[in-house]
Amino acid sequence: MPSPGKNPPPDKPHLDACRRCELWRNATQGVPGDGPRHARVMLVGEQPGAQEDQQGAPFVGPAGHMLDEALARAGLARDSVFMTNAVKHFKFELRGKRRLHKTPAQREVDACGYWLEKEIRDVDPDIIVALGATAARAVLGEKRVTLSTLMDTAVVHDGRVVIATYHPSFVLRQRDEAGRKAAFDRIVASLRHAVRTAAKQQR
Repeated sequence: MPSPGKNPPPDKPHLDACRRCELWRNATQGVPGDGPRHARVMLVGEQPGAQEDQQGAPFVGPAGHMLDEALARAGLARDSVFMTNAVKHFKFELRGKRRLHKTPAQREVDACGYWLEKEIRDVDPDIIVALGATAARAVLGEKRVTLSTLMDTAVVHDGRVVIATYHPSFVLRQRDEAGRKAAFDRIVASLRHAVRTAAKQQR
């Protein structure tokens, strides 16, 4: 569902009608980005999860709750940033009745590039935080980019600062508390980097 007090994003009907790849066949609906139309900071994840697929909004499931906590820790209000995904339909495999996340193929990321590029043009953010390797490749248009090479370096792409970090689902996949804390702290540090960069650009 859209954020309280907001109308559905104007691209939603067109996104639901999108047939650029096959992911629409099994997904409940397309999930467009959500947030201020001219947010200075845009967060880009990989794809909607099961909760996002049902509700039609990005980052409303467990990873989204983790991201909310990281945003609060970094001093960024959720309603001040634009959130979206590189791929707009949920890709999954069935295990009994459970729908388990499946990483989108490069051809699916490429097909959805039309929608991501349109959102970037429409929102026109100063800073993009790419959450995970799939998002970083989609934002930068580089198929061989790895998260490890980008993690500590902000790069300028098409006139915007791009900061790459872990996807919040990575925190949830860690097996012990130490691993979860280290991954979470890394996301918070990247978001704080985005805050500092935005502040410098505003001067």
